Amino acid sequence: MSPPRAALLLALATLASGPGLPADSPPAPKPAAGETAELAAAQLPREERVPGGVALLTVGEASARAPVVSFGGRRVLVVRVAGKWLAVVGIPLSQEPGPAAARVEDGSADGATLGFEVAGKEYTVQRLTVPPRQVDLSPGDLRRVNREQPRIHADVGTYSEGTPPTLRLLAPVPGIRSSSYGSRRVFNNEARNPHSGMDIAADIGTPVRAAADGRVVDTGDFFFNGNTVIVDHGGGLVTMYCHLSAIGVVRGERVQAGDVIGKAGATGRVTGPHLHFGVALNADFVDPALFLPAPATPPAPPADNHGGG
Repeated sequence: MSPPRAALLLALATLASGPGLPADSPPAPKPAAGETAELAAAQLPREERVPGGVALLTVGEASARAPVVSFGGRRVLVVRVAGKWLAVVGIPLSQEPGPAAARVEDGSADGATLGFEVAGKEYTVQRLTVPPRQVDLSPGDLRRVNREQPRIHADVGTYSEGTPPTLRLLAPVPGIRSSSYGSRRVFNNEARNPHSGMDIAADIGTPVRAAADGRVVDTGDFFFNGNTVIVDHGGGLVTMYCHLSAIGVVRGERVQAGDVIGKAGATGRVTGPHLHFGVALNADFVDPALFLPAPATPPAPPADNHGGG
């Protein structure tokens, strides 16, 4: 990376996200072909063993080949840290508190297990009474959603070989972040799916930047998400950017951290402009705040930006 490019990315990270990694953190090394780079502890997400959180599990001493780890039948990201293999496990929001275990392939039929405990966490619940027409989908809209959901789930479940150079992400826009991840709305005593991402305030036309190096696996206009970009960063780490007013990349395009991939907007099922930012590990959306530097201002309460979806 040339000095001007490095300076640009540092400036973008500071502008968009506030304080970044500690000044003495080494730059993320680029692994050679077939190798896994060793990450510093400062390049890992913050660990929170709760539904929607992340568990960091030591697998064993690092060898030439990374172990294969899975959780809930889905491949888990494994990185090398301080001479050891570390499994970075995304815990789904639907995970019940209590004992859990990841599986390590060791040549036996069942494999070895990495046990850990999932603590409980209370997320915000909003109970609203509104006219049914404001929340119930028409038959045509429901058919469209049912067509789109398998495609989105497949995109989010992308697993490509290779380790991201860092697991600390750039904020895609510099706006105020809401604490909306995991919040659930109950309309007319009917619970809706919990919110699976972070809403970040952004005016229409605000540049939206890739949170890390990666490859665009899909773009499209979806009923709930509006104009959307989905980026694969390797090892099961995937980010999603929704409600864009414009998409600036195409499928298969390689992007670097800080590259503009679109513009913020209010497309899809929303009541106002903002960016919905999602982060997935092993095919489950987890709390994006665990991957981002602390915001310059405290997170705002969940905004009423999603029109019943």
